[in-house]
Amino acid sequence: MIWQLTSHRSALVTPLIFGLLLQAPCTHPSTVTQPNFVLLLADDLGIGDVGCYGNDTIRTPNIDGLAEEGVKLTQHIAAAPLCTPSRAAFLTGRYPLRSGKWHLGVNCESRNDHCHHPLKHGFDYFYGMPFTLISDCEPTETPEMDRAFRRKLWISTQVIGLITLTAVLGRLTGLISVHWKTLTCLAGFSLLFFISWFSSYGFVRHWNCIMMRNHEITEQPMVTERTTSLILKESISFIERNKHKPFLLFLSFLHSHTPLLTMDKFLGKSRHGLYGDNVEEMDWMVGQVLDAINKEGLKDTTLVYFASDHGGWLERQEGERQLGGWNGIYKGGKAMAGWEGGIRVPGIFRWPGVLPAGKVIDEPTSLMDIYPTLVHLAGGTVPQDRVVDGRDLLPLLRGAEARSEHEFLFHYCGAHLHAVRWHHKDTGAVWKAHYVTPIFSPPGAGACYERGFCPCFGEGVTHHEPPLLFELSQDPSEANPLSADTEPLFDTVIRRMGRAIEEHRRTLAPVPQQLSVSNVVWKPWLQPCCGTFPFCWCDKEDDNKLAEL
Repeated sequence: MIWQLTSHRSALVTPLIFGLLLQAPCTHPSTVTQPNFVLLLADDLGIGDVGCYGNDTIRTPNIDGLAEEGVKLTQHIAAAPLCTPSRAAFLTGRYPLRSGKWHLGVNCESRNDHCHHPLKHGFDYFYGMPFTLISDCEPTETPEMDRAFRRKLWISTQVIGLITLTAVLGRLTGLISVHWKTLTCLAGFSLLFFISWFSSYGFVRHWNCIMMRNHEITEQPMVTERTTSLILKESISFIERNKHKPFLLFLSFLHSHTPLLTMDKFLGKSRHGLYGDNVEEMDWMVGQVLDAINKEGLKDTTLVYFASDHGGWLERQEGERQLGGWNGIYKGGKAMAGWEGGIRVPGIFRWPGVLPAGKVIDEPTSLMDIYPTLVHLAGGTVPQDRVVDGRDLLPLLRGAEARSEHEFLFHYCGAHLHAVRWHHKDTGAVWKAHYVTPIFSPPGAGACYERGFCPCFGEGVTHHEPPLLFELSQDPSEANPLSADTEPLFDTVIRRMGRAIEEHRRTLAPVPQQLSVSNVVWKPWLQPCCGTFPFCWCDKEDDNKLAEL
């Protein structure tokens, strides 16, 4: 996706969105007063998949080069606290662009209100996928959404059909009194759901796998063979257009999320099948962006940041083929709340002449820190009327501070708090307590392979009383839980974490559930459509190419 922000426009930003900057004069003490920002975010890349974090079998020379020329974080945490209005913040943007995946919704009440669209949240330009990437988007892959979607739609069709039939029979037999207009409406709903269920065969790809430029749908369905090249082209073009003024480029990769869209020239090149090919292609894309920065003479005036939104998705398999990443020595993976494998991700900053080259920082940091860090570098002020969970990383990155400002980090699975991390300020020790953990299946496995995804609550989790406690400084793999018998500070640590949780929860505010059944299934009129729903079909990228010829 590609997003652009121009001056004097405010934007609502949660800790999961990195695309906003201030146009106020920069107060950074270096000679660079108006830095450019390039944020590169991988999708489900395991920390063990990158060469500079220990992998010697997947080639990532460009990402490794960033680490050699900049600062590498070894405890960069992807998991963010529950996002609520109390934790949001406003910024005025200046020339930012985003390329990749939005994944935060599009419409509220009508197909064209675009209430959740990037352009309604401070960005002036957007190119990419408004939804997430699913295997249905790749014609050669086994669909993952059709089955679940059809099942829900078919159940709904049966329920409404049964209600309609019961009402008609009741009216005909005189057992119940139902107005004919009501029966007509029920019959209409039954027909609508039946048509939706019937048309869903083959249409899920057209409904959900789309590309947009601003508010316009450019591909429906997306042509996966050219998606990578189009996103890269938009990103480089943005750098070229804005080289004479401060800019922000947020490139949110589709890599390495399944279905692992990979160009032919990278297929079969790695030692780890399609997943390895996909990671190496992403590294090549990073190199292309860095080359564009160098070509325009912007290297010394640009802060580059690389990270991933989660750790590797261990359960993502197809037969004998592993489609998810590797999380190194860390336990668990994506969607497992507190286990390190799902939340400890690569974190690299490069800014020649300002940040030291080749530095390694082993202090707890978070993706949430990007927001206050960029605000500071752009000369702005973090809002004081709400809790902002991130911390300005610049003092730590430059070596002015030896300790991270984070004392507590809270790790959620959906809306459920599963674990807490305590960074002891005096000793530097990092304690983590797990209050809830997923039950791995089959027994003895390291993930929820039988389910395909670990649950956040219910029968699929275990509640721990007392919590599982680990000292990550000594046991980063979380292999040996401590107890009151083995750790003299056990009770003290658990009590302090309990107080921190109480204080944290007082800062939260409830928000509407955006992923409710009513939003996901019952509102087909909100579906973006290039055509007449459900027959959504267009290819304007191809039209543009023909027009250029």
